[in-house]
Amino acid sequence: MLVIHRTDDGIPVEGARYLATHIPGAEFLELPGNDHAFFVDPDEILDPTVEFLRRVWADGGWDEDPDRVLATVLFTDIVGSTAHAAEFGDRVWRGVVEDHHALVRAQLARHRGREIDTAGDGFFAAFDGPARAIRCATAISEGVRSLGLEVRAGLHTGECELVDGKVGGIAVAIGARVAAQASPGEVLVSSTVKDLVAGSGLEFVDRGAAELKGVPGEWRLYAVMPA
Repeated sequence: MLVIHRTDDGIPVEGARYLATHIPGAEFLELPGNDHAFFVDPDEILDPTVEFLRRVWADGGWDEDPDRVLATVLFTDIVGSTAHAAEFGDRVWRGVVEDHHALVRAQLARHRGREIDTAGDGFFAAFDGPARAIRCATAISEGVRSLGLEVRAGLHTGECELVDGKVGGIAVAIGARVAAQASPGEVLVSSTVKDLVAGSGLEFVDRGAAELKGVPGEWRLYAVMPA
């Protein structure tokens, strides 16, 4: 197990240190800053996570296979949130973020998505169907425009580890990497997602091949066309 914690997180770092020292074979990584969710700065979190997984697999992996589930993961975040906060001021911006969160959660409920994590202005959700996940992402992207906002959104489908009801693993890391490649207002998907929704009526624009940091090979990415 890899335990990661930021020094100035609202949750005291001593708890993470305690866990790491009391879980056999666990490693502890302490990072600066106060962001709680891993997708706020994906490179800083995902790089050591991918390296840790590679070392574990090279050593023969875990004694038992974890529960795995096929899921479509969605990552979204507000474009230019720091600039918006400076422009609006803390009180007004807090209200805008609350409206954004309410809108995202309403769309997740409508499209049967499950919120996995959120921090600041970013959401991480999972779906059991890729077409619904795409339609949820496009609804969020369109809906936040009424708040004067734009979001980036990225999706990937793959086998995820299921631990304590939450999904994890390399498929989640790929989803976060895809989201990081999205332009403002764009819903970007991996080729896996595009292939799975053939016949759904959804249309895409080829954005070419991209290297996703820490993930082997090149990945073909596609932007979802507005309905």
